Amino acid sequence: MTTTFVGRESELDTVKTALTQRRCVTLTGGGGVGKSRLALRVAEQVRGQYADGVWWIDLSNLYDDRLFTATVCDAVDLLDHNPRAPVEALCEWLSGRQVLLVFDCCERVLASCLLLVSELLAAAPQLTVLATSRQAIGVRIEHRIEVAPLSVDEDGGSDAVRLFRERCATAAPALSLDAPGSAEAVSAICRRLEGIPLAVELACARLRESSLTEIAERLGSRLDTLVDETVWPRRHRALRTAIGWSHELCSPPERLLWARLSVFRGPLEADDAQSVCAGGPLDEDDIPWLLERLVDQSVLQQVGTRYRMLDTLCEYGAMWLAELGEENALARRHAAHFAAMLGEAEAGWLSDRQVAWYARIAATHADVRAALDHLIEADPEAAVEMAGRTGLFWPCCGHLHESRDYLERVLALDTSPGPSRTRALWALGITLTLQGDHGTALRIGEECTEAAAQDGTPQSVLFAAHTLGLTHLMAGRPQIAYDVCDHALITHGTSPPSGAPQLCCMVIRTFAHSALGRLSEAYEAAIALRRLSVRYGEHWARSYAFHQLAFIDLLQGRAHDAERHARDMLASKHNLNDNLGIALALDLLTGANAVQGNGIAAARTSGTGNTFWRMLGHPNHGTPELSEVRDQWELQARKAVGDDAYDRAFRTALNDDAEQGLASVMHGPLPS
Repeated sequence: MTTTFVGRESELDTVKTALTQRRCVTLTGGGGVGKSRLALRVAEQVRGQYADGVWWIDLSNLYDDRLFTATVCDAVDLLDHNPRAPVEALCEWLSGRQVLLVFDCCERVLASCLLLVSELLAAAPQLTVLATSRQAIGVRIEHRIEVAPLSVDEDGGSDAVRLFRERCATAAPALSLDAPGSAEAVSAICRRLEGIPLAVELACARLRESSLTEIAERLGSRLDTLVDETVWPRRHRALRTAIGWSHELCSPPERLLWARLSVFRGPLEADDAQSVCAGGPLDEDDIPWLLERLVDQSVLQQVGTRYRMLDTLCEYGAMWLAELGEENALARRHAAHFAAMLGEAEAGWLSDRQVAWYARIAATHADVRAALDHLIEADPEAAVEMAGRTGLFWPCCGHLHESRDYLERVLALDTSPGPSRTRALWALGITLTLQGDHGTALRIGEECTEAAAQDGTPQSVLFAAHTLGLTHLMAGRPQIAYDVCDHALITHGTSPPSGAPQLCCMVIRTFAHSALGRLSEAYEAAIALRRLSVRYGEHWARSYAFHQLAFIDLLQGRAHDAERHARDMLASKHNLNDNLGIALALDLLTGANAVQGNGIAAARTSGTGNTFWRMLGHPNHGTPELSEVRDQWELQARKAVGDDAYDRAFRTALNDDAEQGLASVMHGPLPS
């Protein structure tokens, strides 16, 4: 469906005025009435009035309250690395900021919305909330605005008619709406659909196969005979009729695919649909063109190569899936598909497909969570295996609270020991370390080591060494970190490396070298690691090789080389969407600029870096050895340009949008 906006000038003014007077405004109304589109347009128009930004929080893919707070954190780019409760982190993140949060589809998790919004409004006096919901949230200071359907005036100049004409230009461009009788038919259709935008769009999609008169007559007939209002209230019957009619006019394979697609929680690729939805009368090879047919009929939206179904249409598909008795079978196939995808991602991690796999896992995050939830209930052994495989992706991309939650849940299940459970312990160990919970991480690391000894597999031993080594390194015990990983690499490493855990241990050993002051050994190890990573085409280990090269270059007076290596690290970490790595790279780039006398560039880079550290929930953290020299770099930069100029540049970068600031840094010139 198109995202253009028709009419609603008075509603726009009403909502914008309400936002200047109220701190919590909720747009209510039935499904398909246009609440989300109105909220989106308002958010676009008032963006400049909120100094710290407008954030859109899409709740449409949630299916229970467990994932609510994590979804909100993700939406506002808060990737908190502390073990504290996410709500506490959100309150701190928003305190003192002038922000508009837009919560869309709150009816999915109404009780959680009430609790969180109430707490956030109390903690952040400059926060304003705009919400969309089929019913009021219930916040004490909530101001409710009912979103009515589009106007359907008799004169043919209504907003509903304008919408119909615009959508008709896309669906059936050859059709003239100015022919005798056409205007009357369009007005009749819009009246019978009660001006509900989604219903109008679904009717327009039928213009490829039906005339205006046929559509008007068919809708009139259906509305006259519709009497069952037990599921859809009378005020929703026009939308129910339009959806039901669209469903009826779909071919049997299209209807079946519509129902089966309702199992997905987020946007999907054609191959996802083929894997999960094929079977019986649905041939796998037919699914791509059936998807296109559903797009033509406005059942699906398409953005690039991905498809998405509006929640109202998804609810209808889910109703039919239940009628078909296929709910459990589709849930099993959905879970099996995404579990297999994670298996392929793990197998392809050490390759030139690594970046693509990180993007794929990020894009399917909602469905990976849904698959894990299903397996936790239905197949604990498979749940342990799948959760362990998220360890290569979720911690790197900042999903630490979700990672910890799922891993603790699967490890509490009654499952047999073995490599899958050991890998889950490894994933939990590194998650805890990145949260700064070193005591618990050490305990889990030791449990992982015991499990690996029972497994007797090289991969398990290397996984265990990595989680223990990382914990000791981040806790300031580099010698122990080095010994653990070096022993595992000597006894179980292969040439070439056998997989991810071996490269993970090599990274820890390299960092331990430099932390112990063995800079020549660290530099040689980083060069070797970079060479190996380039051969495979992977970026995760390569980025940390660049980190060490940049750090040692700075310590040894090669600032220009340090800048080049820091930029290389920044590019790799940006490719992986690793915000912790981006923050570390920005620190190194700040140092390189400062040492070269580029004080303004250092201030700007430092401000952007602090924005990322703030998103991570622990400003000025990182590897212990880096924190020791950060203050020196700032003093050098201030000396080069003066305190006032430095402070102005730093504050400007700190207050900029994080992605814009990062883009400016990445595209900045490398001095000769």
